Amino acid sequence: MAQSSSGAATSSSKTPTNSPETEILHVVIQRDGKQVNAKWGLHPNLKEELKPEELKELTEIMGKVTNIVGKRFSQILTQAEEDVSGTA
Repeated sequence: MAQSSSGAATSSSKTPTNSPETEILHVVIQRDGKQVNAKWGLHPNLKEELKPEELKELTEIMGKVTNIVGKRFSQILTQAEEDVSGTA
């Protein structure tokens, strides 16, 4: 279930640093027609460093997160489509 992705994450620190930013966790919500697909990915190095029980726990938690976010995204899209079709 864990998939690696590339990109840059935003830093939580307000102080500028010279160190490069690294994305360690990535969540993507995609829409294909009326179907919504939620996926997440973990930086390969972090994935290797996690203990098997930690990776299992993270996988379970992220499964719940992507399910919640995907459902909410789908609800918002459905509502937006209903609003657009109702205003002719």
